[in-house]
Amino acid sequence: MIVILYIAALIAAIAFLILCISIGRTLFSLKNILNSIAGTAAGIEKQMEGITRETTSLLEKTNTLADDIADKSEKLNTVVDAVKNIGTSVNGLNNSINKISTTISTEVEKNEEKIAQVVQWGNVAIELADKWKQRKTTK
Repeated sequence: MIVILYIAALIAAIAFLILCISIGRTLFSLKNILNSIAGTAAGIEKQMEGITRETTSLLEKTNTLADDIADKSEKLNTVVDAVKNIGTSVNGLNNSINKISTTISTEVEKNEEKIAQVVQWGNVAIELADKWKQRKTTK
């Protein structure tokens, strides 16, 4: 009976040894996996630093570009205001020309008979001048 107890203890010791070897192999495999994960994490960390630098550079360039666009927009607003003022001036000039044209048309209509008479007298004067020249050349 004592022999059975020793055999049972021996079997228990062998089982414990197999258990320890299995746990050790599992832990070594887990160690390799964790080392691989740590390497991957370090690589990701370096990539993130690069991405952070690039993002910072891009933000600086974007801010510079936004400031430049704001300056140019402000200058363009000045040009637009100047063009608007020119348009207003041209409209005023057009209104003045329209008023003058209307006034001239009205005056021409009022003095139509006088103008016709002046034209007739002018034609008579031209005819007399032509006849006068013809007389001088015939003498």
